[in-house]
Amino acid sequence: MRLPSMSQPFLLAPIAECPPLPPGEQVRLAVLGARGVGKSAMIVRFLTKRFIGDYEPNTGNLYSRLVHLEGDRVAVQIQDTPGCIQVQEDCVQVLDSLSRCVKWAEGFLLVYSITDYSSYQSVQPLYQHIRKVHPDARTPIVIVGNKADLLHARQVQTKEGLQLANELGSLFLEISTSDDSQGVCDVFQYLCKEVSKLQHAGSTDRRRSSIIPRPRSPNMQDLKRRFKQALSSKVK
Repeated sequence: MRLPSMSQPFLLAPIAECPPLPPGEQVRLAVLGARGVGKSAMIVRFLTKRFIGDYEPNTGNLYSRLVHLEGDRVAVQIQDTPGCIQVQEDCVQVLDSLSRCVKWAEGFLLVYSITDYSSYQSVQPLYQHIRKVHPDARTPIVIVGNKADLLHARQVQTKEGLQLANELGSLFLEISTSDDSQGVCDVFQYLCKEVSKLQHAGSTDRRRSSIIPRPRSPNMQDLKRRFKQALSSKVK
């Protein structure tokens, strides 16, 4: 069943852009996963608290919104992505648009549906692709098993999600976008915090590297050495 036509403009139009902020106050996230796992619903749930159960085919909208994160105002940009990965006999084909998105983003949600085992299988190739582009292990990646309310149709067990996350060294959560607005919010807020920490650590490292120690003058060293020699000779 499709939603009434009055909801279509909301589904098709990206959320209004926020005004530009200085570097360090912007967080760029990407939500990746197979088709139909609920990526768009998760993003809209986080930004508007509304749950929309039916969407037009996703062409990759960029959502932008000012959010408050532990008292600070942060501009969050979230790139929604179509299900543009194919896994065939361990061969991963990733569209150029997805590769550009991975290069752009600073934090990632890898989403699968607990009702679709093939979507679960696409998570590891996506993770490996991200790590090729961002070899820094600190780049935050969260694995999310969505549609946890559909237990009667479950194909992926919770322990399988945990095992995969442990193998990849990522955080894992199961959520229901339709039933648990707070769970969705917690996932995005956690990722925003991790990206912000990484940004601040990077700016600190850049400041430290910009402070070049002043070289000690060879002439001064030579004078000190001669002065010590003169003192020692007087003592004798």
